Amino acid sequence: MKHVVWWWLWLVTVALVAADANGSQKYEKQPSSLEFQFADKEDAAAAAAAPELMVGLTLIDSAASKGAVCLDGTLPGYHLHGGYGSGANSWLIQLEGGGWCNTIRNCVFRKTTRRGSSKYMEKQLPFTGLLSNKPQQNPDFFNWNRVKLRYCDGASFSGDSQNEAAQLQFRGQRIWLAAMDELMSKGMQKADKAFLSGCSAGGLASILHCDEFRDMFPETTTVKCLSDAGMFLDATDVSGGHTLRNFYAGVVSLQEVQKNLPKTCLHHLDPTSCFFPQNLVANVKTPMFLLNAAYDAWQVQASLAPRSADPHGVWNECKGNYALCNSSQIQFLQDFRNQMLNAVSDFSKSNKNGLFINSCFAHCQSERQDTWFADDSPLLGNRAIAVSVGDWYFDRVPVKAIDCAYPCDNTCHNLMSNEDLSSSVTYSQSTRLSLTVLNLLSVLMVPIICSGCIMWFQYAQ
Repeated sequence: MKHVVWWWLWLVTVALVAADANGSQKYEKQPSSLEFQFADKEDAAAAAAAPELMVGLTLIDSAASKGAVCLDGTLPGYHLHGGYGSGANSWLIQLEGGGWCNTIRNCVFRKTTRRGSSKYMEKQLPFTGLLSNKPQQNPDFFNWNRVKLRYCDGASFSGDSQNEAAQLQFRGQRIWLAAMDELMSKGMQKADKAFLSGCSAGGLASILHCDEFRDMFPETTTVKCLSDAGMFLDATDVSGGHTLRNFYAGVVSLQEVQKNLPKTCLHHLDPTSCFFPQNLVANVKTPMFLLNAAYDAWQVQASLAPRSADPHGVWNECKGNYALCNSSQIQFLQDFRNQMLNAVSDFSKSNKNGLFINSCFAHCQSERQDTWFADDSPLLGNRAIAVSVGDWYFDRVPVKAIDCAYPCDNTCHNLMSNEDLSSSVTYSQSTRLSLTVLNLLSVLMVPIICSGCIMWFQYAQ
């Protein structure tokens, strides 16, 4: 009997491998709500194989007179690729991410990198994902005016102070305003559609500046915002401390961010609390879309289980491969997901808002082509992220997509790391096959092998 069962398991596994290799979930199956479709698949494949669009850096010459400078005093910059056709008067602004600096020491270091000085910024950047100019990679926004605003202040475009002794300029708010003035002069004042987006620290910035962005346009302009991986939670770390809260307190104090935080929040909470999106999103008046992994990879690595909170490396194996997390670690991560869902609960009740919360270990899914829109990109309700965001922005259908708990989603592109995410991230291919086979084998082998497997399968669900 045992040989028969194992033979049957082997056949099922082979079948699953074949199904995965053949690409069981293709985008041809999605609703035809896209603006652009290729009539010939060979044409689509040829277009997709074309080189990535590289867009040059433009420095904002007028910024210096406004005191809108990077940490080291150099000019801020942006990358702009012009729109055409139906997108000629539509503008998409993406705020770059890249963490924060919370002390004089790490801000001084930061100004020797592209995150603190335009001297070190790449002269050209590839426009992929939400910024792509290819309709088969970015179906709704490919022909818009698309802008990437570089991040060189270290406080999510929100600080306004300086430290003369260390020769540091904390001018994020001024950079934001100077950049918007510059883009308005480039034609954005004529926009009939405008979309403010951002990833990570830029995702937090898109929340902080969303209503301000709306106020820059007439009421006739459709203005909406997207925050990708910007829902940083005021969560307890694995040692019982508050790593991210302590870090944010330094950012807010050092860069005097409180000057530019929403007054509606400051009336009842302290400035550090008002830098956390969970205390802001429900009060944003402008339509907003939250795109976030329920197990945000950066927060797992740097906020929940950083080395400072896990000096003995108990979480190292789990952070390096989430399939190796033990039952208590899985429960800790599930509790974090529950906090994420609670944080967006009131926000999700508004009809104007949108959600895509998938149960992946990911970060910044709108910037990467493989997660934004590709043959095997993440899905919720059989819809890719690009389709979901486009459907919401253009009011085609409401989008309030929240995934089931890990490990049920086999379309994830998980980020793996043996150390902190900021230092050594490696990309793990889609976990569709590994999770499907693993879960199936767990179910089938439970009654045959051991009671320990039963316990594993129960908490893995």
